[in-house]
Amino acid sequence: MTTNTIAIIGAGQAGASAILELRHHQYTGKIILIGDEAHLPYERPPLSKDVILKPDETKVEILSKQKLQELDVTVILNSKVKKLNREAHSVELESGEHIYYDKLLIATGASPRRLPMIDALGKHVYTLRNLEDAQALIQVLQPNRHVILIGGGVIGLELASSARAKGTKVTLIESGSTLMRRCVPNILSDFLLAQHRQAGVDIRLETQITHSRLEGERVVVQLNHQEELEADAIIYGIGVIPNTRLAFDAGLDIECAIKVNENCQTSDPDIYAAGDVATQLRENGEYLRVETWENANLQAGIFARHVMTIMPPKANPPWFWTDQLNFNIQCAGDMTAKDWKISEMDDLKNTSSFIAYGLKDDIVVAGITVNAAKKMRAIKKIITNKQSLASLTETAKS
Repeated sequence: MTTNTIAIIGAGQAGASAILELRHHQYTGKIILIGDEAHLPYERPPLSKDVILKPDETKVEILSKQKLQELDVTVILNSKVKKLNREAHSVELESGEHIYYDKLLIATGASPRRLPMIDALGKHVYTLRNLEDAQALIQVLQPNRHVILIGGGVIGLELASSARAKGTKVTLIESGSTLMRRCVPNILSDFLLAQHRQAGVDIRLETQITHSRLEGERVVVQLNHQEELEADAIIYGIGVIPNTRLAFDAGLDIECAIKVNENCQTSDPDIYAAGDVATQLRENGEYLRVETWENANLQAGIFARHVMTIMPPKANPPWFWTDQLNFNIQCAGDMTAKDWKISEMDDLKNTSSFIAYGLKDDIVVAGITVNAAKKMRAIKKIITNKQSLASLTETAKS
């Protein structure tokens, strides 16, 4: 192992996981962590849920100051990186300081995709990406208030759940015909639609906002069919844009996100990228970007092991989870599977626990659990082993 200094830009999930992986595998060189926030690395999944619902009880920190000291990590917070100098192997901070590296990991994440027309309403508009955003929403989501949520993806639905739990009236506006349309099949989308509506969320599908304005302290939006809605605030989550500016300015290969190979290396072999900012070469020869907690950890592990010339971790089926209303939902494998079969249930609308298998030519390629988390490990194994649905049925009978 000849690498002496590893610099990590981004103090989020991928950056923190990379540190833990490096030290776990006995990396003895210098590690420098650079973050643009004031906080030490923290978990983001709780921001839309527990941070809002149980702020005094929820701890999101991944690595404490003491732990970072034990791991012998040099931490630079509240610092933006101005420039990468690939020839000099250096990182220039906005303060003018230069950090030198042998290997560099870019884990800068992504930023919310903006809606300028809505942003023009000023202080009544919110997005959710960091801890301060979540803390601001604690005061917004209150009983007897009305919020308009734009976007029926994971963040929008989790925020709708939190809002209803706090007694806030919610109108959710989604331009598409289904909820979570980028990441789950219709069978789960339809289930979530029914459950959220039953919980009192006013969901408007295939709906767009055409105009918006302020009337005193109220926001007013006009919908594409001319209806107007009034609310106390607007919260939107319509996807993210990878934070690729540093990589782009440094001349790295970019295609929507930073392109990395199977080892998480960029077009510069001494620079790696992981997490939401990276789109990785997959076994099928295509590049794919995955916005999940698990993927950030996985790519951080790939980076750490490659730097140390250790075999990469064994690949598992892609997996993510979401907590909405009283449901823990976990998804693994290929969510684009067209054929889905339901297990342990008779009626989607009347159950609080079920499993769905996604099939391709009777082979299980995906699985969804709703309030059945203990089944997910077995489902991942089934997907990895490419078992048929028929074989599962026979096993259950025997």
